[in-house]
Amino acid sequence: MRVLLALGGNAMTGPDDSATPDAQIAAVTGAMASAAALVAAGHELVLTHGNGPQVGNLLVKNELAAHVVPPVPLDWCGAQTQGTLGFALLDALDTALARAGAVRPVAALVTRTLVDRDDPGFTRPTKPVGRSVDAEAAHRMAAHGQVWEDRGEKGWRRMVASPEPLEVLDVAAARTLLEAGYVVVAAGGGGIPVVRDPDGTLRGVEAVIDKDLTAALLARALDADVLVVATDVDHAATGFGTDAQRDLGRVGPSELRALAAAGEFRSGSMGPKVEALLRFVDAGGRRGVITSLARITDAVDGTFGTVVEPD
Repeated sequence: MRVLLALGGNAMTGPDDSATPDAQIAAVTGAMASAAALVAAGHELVLTHGNGPQVGNLLVKNELAAHVVPPVPLDWCGAQTQGTLGFALLDALDTALARAGAVRPVAALVTRTLVDRDDPGFTRPTKPVGRSVDAEAAHRMAAHGQVWEDRGEKGWRRMVASPEPLEVLDVAAARTLLEAGYVVVAAGGGGIPVVRDPDGTLRGVEAVIDKDLTAALLARALDADVLVVATDVDHAATGFGTDAQRDLGRVGPSELRALAAAGEFRSGSMGPKVEALLRFVDAGGRRGVITSLARITDAVDGTFGTVVEPD
């Protein structure tokens, strides 16, 4: 089958959320062992990934070095992290595929995602970026005009504009590589956000697109059979973090949509992952799954995780 695997930010940082180069390389190396298992099982594979911690680090560097070099906007940060993480993923994937006896050519594609320049997301920041900090640090940075939100046990996160993805502009290149036998890394961080002006000109904008929603869009455009959203838990759950928590196994789109409407899945966390699965299945996808990275082979087979298939 053709599989699109969307890697969460936990696949790109250390277990303690460390984002040092060594920690990121170690995390990516582990993630690619799981990805290579899918290729070894005979599946075509497209990878996309988050970049929140990496973009967050670049924004800190912007602030600290602003008196020396000009700060770069969010779209540039997205492009830079696509390149850096793409490079790390390719190196790790080459090694993992060789070890799995499933050698394939690999490629990472700098990918733009079109958004509406009038999207309400530009006036209502909802996308968390960067690492979690304590309340004191968050309030200090909020004094400089940034928007921060209390995310519970994990701390405070900076919130930025997150417009709706409309089209992955470089999907033709991804399809060409995929059909030539490549394992493709594309649309990292949801894609570099661009808008189209009335004269047809494309330009980048200050935003971060939700990578799970772009993953659903890319999966549909590439005619993927299965979309797997890999995260740090085995299942989506209702009543998350309470005594009434209930893991969701196989669930129909109608039931899952009702649970989402009831507020069971938090915005900026499990909410976009659930929405991505619903969009993919509604558009004709064979199967959407949310699960942990260690169980993605079972997820593709539909035997583990929160599995959504058409009603």
